Amino acid sequence: MRNKGVIVFLTVIITALCLYYLSFTFISNRVQRDAEAYATDNVGNVDFSKKQSYLDSVWRLPVYRFLGAEFTYKEVKETELGLGLDLQGGMHVTLEVSPVEIVRGLSGNSKDATFNQAVETAQERAKTSNEKFVDIFYDAWKEKAGDRKLNSVFATAANRGRISLETSDAEVLKLIDNEVENAIERSFNILRTRVDRFGTAQPNIQRIQGSGRIQIELPGVDNPERVRNLLQGVAKLQFWEVAEINEFGDAIERANAILVAEAQAQRGAGQEPAEQPEQDGDEDDEEGDLARQLAEGADGDDFSSDVSPLLSLLQANYGLVYDLKDTVTINRILAREDVRSVLPRDVRFLWSVKPQKADGQELLELHAIKTPRGTEQAPLEGDVITDARQSYDQSSRPAVSMQMNADGARKWRKLTSESIGRRIAVVLDDYVYTAPTVQGEIPSGQSEITGNFTIEEAKDLANILKSGTLPAPTRIVEEAMIGATLGVEAQNQGIYSMVAGLVLVVLFMVAYFAKGGFIAIAALVFNIFFILGILAQLGAALTLPGIAGIVLTIGMSIDANVLIFERIKEELRNGAGILQAISSGYNKAFSAILDSNVTTFLTGAILYALGQGPVKGFAIVLMIGIASSFFSAVFITRVIVYWMSKKGDKSSISFSTPYSRNALSNLNIDFMSKRKVAYIISTGIIVVGLAVAAVNGLKFGVDFTGGRTYTVEFSEPVTTTDIKTGLDAQMDGSVEAKTFGGNNILKITTSYLINEDSDEANREVEERVLAGITEITGFNRVNDARRLEANSFALIGSSKVGATVADDIKNSSMEAMFFALVAIFLYILLRFRKWQFSLASIIALVHDTAFVIAAFAIASALGATFEIDQVFIAAMLTVVGYSINDTVIVFDRIRENISNRGTSKLVTMFNDAINQTMSRTLITSATTLIVVLVLLVFGGEVLAGFSFALLIGVLVGTYSSIYIASPIVVDLMKREIAQEKAAEETKKVA
Repeated sequence: MRNKGVIVFLTVIITALCLYYLSFTFISNRVQRDAEAYATDNVGNVDFSKKQSYLDSVWRLPVYRFLGAEFTYKEVKETELGLGLDLQGGMHVTLEVSPVEIVRGLSGNSKDATFNQAVETAQERAKTSNEKFVDIFYDAWKEKAGDRKLNSVFATAANRGRISLETSDAEVLKLIDNEVENAIERSFNILRTRVDRFGTAQPNIQRIQGSGRIQIELPGVDNPERVRNLLQGVAKLQFWEVAEINEFGDAIERANAILVAEAQAQRGAGQEPAEQPEQDGDEDDEEGDLARQLAEGADGDDFSSDVSPLLSLLQANYGLVYDLKDTVTINRILAREDVRSVLPRDVRFLWSVKPQKADGQELLELHAIKTPRGTEQAPLEGDVITDARQSYDQSSRPAVSMQMNADGARKWRKLTSESIGRRIAVVLDDYVYTAPTVQGEIPSGQSEITGNFTIEEAKDLANILKSGTLPAPTRIVEEAMIGATLGVEAQNQGIYSMVAGLVLVVLFMVAYFAKGGFIAIAALVFNIFFILGILAQLGAALTLPGIAGIVLTIGMSIDANVLIFERIKEELRNGAGILQAISSGYNKAFSAILDSNVTTFLTGAILYALGQGPVKGFAIVLMIGIASSFFSAVFITRVIVYWMSKKGDKSSISFSTPYSRNALSNLNIDFMSKRKVAYIISTGIIVVGLAVAAVNGLKFGVDFTGGRTYTVEFSEPVTTTDIKTGLDAQMDGSVEAKTFGGNNILKITTSYLINEDSDEANREVEERVLAGITEITGFNRVNDARRLEANSFALIGSSKVGATVADDIKNSSMEAMFFALVAIFLYILLRFRKWQFSLASIIALVHDTAFVIAAFAIASALGATFEIDQVFIAAMLTVVGYSINDTVIVFDRIRENISNRGTSKLVTMFNDAINQTMSRTLITSATTLIVVLVLLVFGGEVLAGFSFALLIGVLVGTYSSIYIASPIVVDLMKREIAQEKAAEETKKVA
């Protein structure tokens, strides 16, 4: 075998790298266990916030040593194999979008005293009211303004055409209400974009209906502060001219004089100066010249005869630079009315975003920003940014590159041309990121933000700029750590079931292929190991849809070896020696394996490029799995097989047992003659199933429908799986249960009566949930969580949330599937040179998808109801991958028969191809079904829908490759078949 050394070398290197990267996962799990032990009380309750505090305390401490290198917990988390919300939980955040800023903005930031009093009153009342802010504001307005109309404030130039002096209050309120709702919706979309780019796997983001709140859940968050900054940043980017010290120095001196005079008056009265910081004994000479203060630097911290902290705390000779710990003092001084009265009206003071370290001190510069009177509009705003990305500056430090639109490029050119030799500050959310001196006009719309960034900070800033500016500020009103959507019990059931299924697969493969079975299992182990190692190396996260991708690649890995071994057995039956049979078997099976893997990989690549949420998670694992299964099943097994057969015919290697040697080898079934019966059966089942779905509907999970959420605290930990399955059985709607803030607090969401919004419906759902909990647990309900006793629970919160699977996720999934089908069509057309094969494969895929949906509807009508949720999407994608793999294998043998057909009939060759691949088809289906069946029977109710979809999908995928895909090709090639018959008739006549 050629290149054997290269394959062995690559295998060793990949294995070593996978071991290295997976080792970080084991260390991370150890630290997590330590944190959980620390946060567990005597009763067994786990305080998630206490657990997070422990993890924060070791964030920058070394926790792993490898070959002399030390890794902090932060570095370990960056390298570990992460898990999604469904498998490990994460961080829950509820954000509130401030309607106050929207109302002020609509008024053009009016200075009207009555208006501002009404806004402030409404803001205060909103803290204790569940009414909409707009209604609260209007009540406050009527109290303050009497009969005065709202149009007197809101009829601005910006609102021309929408609000005039003739517009009624009702119309103005409707406009404000619409603007608030649109702002919340825009905030929702922008936040979702930021969260999607944050780098976590499958985050959840939902609207809390009837409020300005947005609920976000991020899996595996290990740096909550970074999340807070990401979510709450308004991303108001502005470019301002900087006023130099000589332009406002006299104003600073006047402010200094006010402070000194006040201090001297207080001393005269026997009091300490109001703004006096701690003294260190150093005093400056009596000199009131600001230029001298800056030139020499000020070391004193006290009030001398004419120096206040405004000057004495200065730490540099080039501007207003202060120690970080002194910024509070400076802020207090600048906020004083008497000080503000002597400062220029067209100058605003803003701090740098990060301190610079110098001589053991952390120094912040206070920048004077030139703001023209009467406007808060910067010369250039961030809405002109069309693209932003993390880059590096000329000194190879992290930076952010920006691209502006045409209008922005024009304004930027004008601003830079007028500011040559002066500084321009890049300001984001009122913090100065950088203030470079303009060296010349910048004609293009490209620019760069530099600063004291880490790579992580630069990426986050680029993410925020690219996502867009929030229309209103957001604030976090609730924050907690949550448990996995799929409870620990359900996870354990799933893991044990899959392991048991794989053990049965091992036994089956060995019983059927003898030593060849052990080789196939070795390839399977390598495949799974490589998938997990590569996921860890890429910093990806494993989710339940990802596990679905692994199940598919397990099937494809075994399928490749079954193809090879069946080909080898076929060659041996034809009289070839063992070495020749092995060589021919691998060579003849290669094209079928390649085609099936490429079509599935193309599907994965398009799903990854266009899909979102669970679709993207599935696609990542699928692509990695296909690459690793191809390498392990084709190349690693070949090295093992050649090593075991090096003695030629005297070697002990075998690919069959006495019971399987000639099994399914001499089939001669006329499948094509039964194709119309198959068409009728398939059409009948699909039509009946879809009709049942249309009449009765399908049971959609809360992922698709949204629902009512109830937060329930128990006196002791409870099993989330028991609560979910118990409530599921009692309520006509989907139920989701997960731990929230501690393992004795559950967040329960149900879609029961989701389409009814009355108070009666709200009360009914709440009572059904609480009564169900009482029945399931036997606990007593109390009204106050502070009075919890043994075996009791209390409702501590409720809300109504929107769907996590938003319309754009559904639309992107449909778009991804469409383009995946187009890619499959074109690839099969390229490889098989006949459009009939391409069209037949697409029809078979549509058939399989419709069949599974119909099966769900029929099962529901018969009393076995399964949810359609995000996991169902993953199962359907698995079915698509399995189906196309099965179909291409059969098509490949048909192509081979056509190329060698001689005088054989086309229909005969199709039958022969299916008969020849029947052993491979049934064995692959059997091995996959073993895993799926065990998962369905023993995996628990939480995974039942996922397992049922896979079960039906594998069965129908096998059936369609025989009775749908190939027969359709025959029906589409009627013209060629007719020509062949005519040629035969001509020969007979001759």
